Amino acid sequence: MHRNVRPFVLIAVSFALSIHAQKPVKATQADRIIVIKSTHTMTLYADGKVLRVYHVSLGSGASGNAKQQQGDHETPEGKYTINSRNAHSSCHLALRISYPNATDRERARKLGVDPGGDVMIHGLPPGYDWIKAGTQLVDWTYGCIGLTNAEMDEVWKLVPTGTPIEIRH
Repeated sequence: MHRNVRPFVLIAVSFALSIHAQKPVKATQADRIIVIKSTHTMTLYADGKVLRVYHVSLGSGASGNAKQQQGDHETPEGKYTINSRNAHSSCHLALRISYPNATDRERARKLGVDPGGDVMIHGLPPGYDWIKAGTQLVDWTYGCIGLTNAEMDEVWKLVPTGTPIEIRH
């Protein structure tokens, strides 16, 4: 009988020791976001190290250029911050990007146009929550940065208000 019990005791003791040997996991938050439009990637960084990389959908504007004006459906390019959060967005959760910045406003003034606003990182609209994380979607937003709902849930937890975001071509 001792022979039958011994393996189970060894397994139980090994398991108990491994639990105590593990360091507690520290909740990490992003301190920087880089979006590369040409590769459709959004990378979250913490202390200079990659925390997560997501494939993103962008604005449905056909040119692929930086946002110039309200209604062009382009995603802006530049340096911004996450300046607010909306848990009741029309799309699943939303982190507001501080577009337009001073450069964007000056460019729009010179063109005689409204630069627009309300650029967000957000999940999918209602009825599309069946789309799974990692799915590569077409560019469907009005100039925002789109993720699946599961991905947006994760980003929501990792990105605090005030996080710098740089959007590059």
